[in-house]
Amino acid sequence: MGSVSLMCVTVVVEAVLEQRLLRDVQAAGARGWTITDARGQGTRSVRASEWEGANVRLETLVQPEVADRLLEVLTRDYFPHFAVVAWTSPAQVVRGEKYT
Repeated sequence: MGSVSLMCVTVVVEAVLEQRLLRDVQAAGARGWTITDARGQGTRSVRASEWEGANVRLETLVQPEVADRLLEVLTRDYFPHFAVVAWTSPAQVVRGEKYT
């Protein structure tokens, strides 16, 4: 079975921002995503709300141009204000037509 080259975009963000992030991910062109609870420690101690607790980890498989759009939104609207980390990884995806 063949595969398609896509990008996996991973974002770890404060849980209180989940719905906002989902709107932005969809607006950037992602057709689906997976969200899991995340825990950890980083260098940034600023939080949108100490009451909201944990982080979430979002992963989405997208075309490179969608990954670029999403990273632009994160850079502009999230990084200056919130505890967020994001990265991309190349992914060889079986049934890749579902993502393009």
